[in-house]
Amino acid sequence: MWDKPASRVTLDDAMETYYQELCLVARRHGHAPPVAHEIVHDLYLRLTGKPKSLEGRASLKAFLMRACINLGIDRFRREQLERRLFSGTELEAMSVAAELPDAEALADRQYRLGLLHKAILDMSVERRRVFLASCIANLTSDEIAQRAGISRNMVDRHLRKAYLHCLDALEDTL
Repeated sequence: MWDKPASRVTLDDAMETYYQELCLVARRHGHAPPVAHEIVHDLYLRLTGKPKSLEGRASLKAFLMRACINLGIDRFRREQLERRLFSGTELEAMSVAAELPDAEALADRQYRLGLLHKAILDMSVERRRVFLASCIANLTSDEIAQRAGISRNMVDRHLRKAYLHCLDALEDTL
C-alpha cells in the first residue's frame, strides 16, 4: 500500500476535523442540508486537485471556511443563471422560429469544412495533435503539455501557428 503525500494527509485530517462546521457554515449561508454537504464535498474534491493550496496558510480552518462560503456563493450564482436560462416553457421554446440555412449556405459550409480539413491534415503530426487536443478534447495548454511531454510555451506556439494556418486556408472564404 502506498503512502499519501503530506498535503493530502493534512487535507484529509482537516476535512474530517472540520466537516460538521463546514456543513454548518454552508447552511448558515442559506443552503439546505443536502446542498451544504455537496458544497463541502466539492471543496474537498477541488482541494485534492490542488495540494499546494494548503501550504503556508495561517489558519487552515479559516481558509476552509472561506473557501466553503465562496463555493456556496458560486453555487447560488449558478442556480440563478440556470433558473433564468431555463425559465421558459416548452410552448414558448417551440414558438421561436428556427433558422434554416439555404442551399448556398450549406454548400459554402461544406466547401469551407473541406478547406479546414485539408489545412489540418497539412500540419505536422505534433501540431495537429496539439490543435485537436485543444479544439476537440477541450484540454488546457497545461494538460496538453503534460500529456505530450512538451513545454506549455511550445503548446501555445503550436496552437498559435495552427490557428493562423487554418485562418490562412480559409482567408478567401471569410
